Formats: sequence, C-alpha cells, structure tokens
Amino acid sequence: MQDITAESIAEFITSHDIPLMATQTKLCIPIIFRMCQKMLHGIKFDEIKVCENLIIDGHHRYLSALTINHKLGKVPTNSTSATEPISWDLVRFVEDDWDTPAKIDYLNELDAKYNKLEIEFVKQITSR
Repeated sequence: MQDITAESIAEFITSHDIPLMATQTKLCIPIIFRMCQKMLHGIKFDEIKVCENLIIDGHHRYLSALTINHKLGKVPTNSTSATEPISWDLVRFVEDDWDTPAKIDYLNELDAKYNKLEIEFVKQITSR
C-alpha cells in the first residue's frame, strides 16, 4: 500500500466516482492510515451511518475502505438541520493526529480483542 498523504487522497478523489457525499469539512490522515492498515489485515469495522447519499457518521472508515477497495456496510440514520453536504474536493486532510497515544492504544486493544488478534500485531500494522 502506498503511503497515505493529502496528495494521494486528493488524487484518489479526483480520479474516482465517490457515491456518498461528505458532511465533514476535515479528516485526519493518520486515522485514515491506521484504518487502511487494519482493513488490509482483515480487522472488522462498524458500518457507516448514512442518510440518503450523505455520510452522517463514518467519514474516515468510508474513505479508508474506498481507497483500498474494501467492502464496508452502511446503515440508515437521520440527518439534522445542521447537516450540510460537502464536495469531497473541498474536504481538508490534515496531518495532525486527532487521536492521542492513549486513544490509539485503546482502539488497538478493542480491535485486537474483537478480532481475536494479538495486541502486538495490531500495534505493529498501525505504526508508521
């Protein structure tokens, strides 16, 4: 897998038809990287929540799954009056990691336990 960068994501967005619209203005590149790595190694994720063609919850999961051609489930949900569609080419991708080291460890532990994997394996595949 090529490294996940703002440039590689922008190239992916311009060269692919993305069926669902974003409703979030910024996404975190390190989170996308970790999710891609986990998906490539068969780690299961919750479905994303959608309302018609809008992503309500699961932007990082959705884009991660698309970039590595991974199937991800969708469940219907409601939107609010504050929900606004955003074109993917207007979404900013930031290099700053939104997750603290403690949160990353917590999520890795949850994923390891749920998928019956060794925690060291999950840590290894998600480190850069």
